[in-house]
Amino acid sequence: MSYEAVIGIETHVELQTASKMFCGCPTDFGAEPNTNVCPVCLGLPGALPVPNERAIEWTVALGIALGCEISQHSVFHRKNYFYADLPKNYQISQFDLPLCVGGHLEVDPGSGVRRVGITRVHLEEDTGKSTHLGGGGRIHDAEGALIDFNRSGIPLLEVVTEPDIRSPEEARAYAQELRAIVLALGISDARLEEGSLRFDANVSLRPEGADELGIKVEVKNMNSLRSLQRALAFEIERQTALLDKGEAIDQETRHWDEEAGRTEPGRSKEESSDYRYFPEPDLVPIQTNPEAVERIRGALPELPALRRARHIALGVEPAAAATMASAGLAAMFDDAVSAGADPRAAANWVTGEITAHLNRTGDDPSDLVMDGRGLAELVGMIGGGELSSTAAKEVLIGVLAGEGSPREVAAAKDLMQISDESAIVSEVDAVIETHPDEVARMKDGDERLAGFLVGQVMKATGGRADPRLVDRLIRERVGL
Repeated sequence: MSYEAVIGIETHVELQTASKMFCGCPTDFGAEPNTNVCPVCLGLPGALPVPNERAIEWTVALGIALGCEISQHSVFHRKNYFYADLPKNYQISQFDLPLCVGGHLEVDPGSGVRRVGITRVHLEEDTGKSTHLGGGGRIHDAEGALIDFNRSGIPLLEVVTEPDIRSPEEARAYAQELRAIVLALGISDARLEEGSLRFDANVSLRPEGADELGIKVEVKNMNSLRSLQRALAFEIERQTALLDKGEAIDQETRHWDEEAGRTEPGRSKEESSDYRYFPEPDLVPIQTNPEAVERIRGALPELPALRRARHIALGVEPAAAATMASAGLAAMFDDAVSAGADPRAAANWVTGEITAHLNRTGDDPSDLVMDGRGLAELVGMIGGGELSSTAAKEVLIGVLAGEGSPREVAAAKDLMQISDESAIVSEVDAVIETHPDEVARMKDGDERLAGFLVGQVMKATGGRADPRLVDRLIRERVGL
């Protein structure tokens, strides 16, 4: 039997506000354990929460970007559950009255545009971080646990989709597009490796053509786009094998093991009734008004889909436009074009050497020394014949290392291209004189030897000669 996968994704986004959701503690990542804490986020008796206004505004901004309806009346609830890493033993979240409802996101996994419905976007607080000691680092075989409450109370958005996703590829495309929107809004650094963007996915199978949903399994612990795609592919294969054997699917939570490449059982899946939600008595309801919503809407930046369309209209390849948006490098490209760079050339450098540098180093685009103006200078020097493409790569390395502007680095490393005919002609004559056989064959019509002779001149000049000028001089000297 053929089965259809039905997938819904819950994405948690840590907001990069200066302080936590309900207290004034800082949100710095990497601080000494249990130093960014206070009576409120430690859940001490008598401590009262106060909501973070900026976090509420940013939640509304994401809801607008996703086409959601913004609720005029929203309520915080207590979600009761055994949270070892939330000292209150409940989470302040939202239940039946979230800030944002409805909406959609259009994604293209490579097989055409798909529309993924958004159920809700709501605001809650993050939990602390547990580190399990011994065994495989998992709770079931750990000898003990250490708990760091620095993350406890950081503002956390949850974006919940409709079960509209049908393949691991669509899931990855959705997650990538959502991350690009979050980055464009500037509400989170969206660093998956630091846990500021996390995915859970519900996946079930049903016979092709059926309307009734199958038993869903929640998959957790997917900390990269690659992990999300691999975990869903494995889970679909696992469930297919069980159904083919006539076995039942257990409704449960499973954890993705990146190293083993498989999902492992976690716990039975809770329903909303298991959390015993009730309105948070220490917080008043959130009241939004149309004027505030329109103010936030008017302040939204250009969103990734519109930015990609604009870049494509400039002549940039669609794949390059998508890469720049997803890598957080679109602003550098825009600045370079504004400074006079050729759009295609600038896009090639951004998606090529600069993206490769970020992949090698693990740096964030915001950490780059190179800016759009510097990129425009580099592209202009290549187009103006001042730098060869090979030398430009070496110049870029120097710029990214903080050695100065492209022109300063090129001058310091003696990489400026020789475009003066009088400075090259002697090297051209020497190469022609020392390669008479190749010159004779070139005269007889072997055009490939022109490239060989150009290469010899480039070698003699340390790669600094303008290859176009060299090619012209060789042809003139040979009589072609």
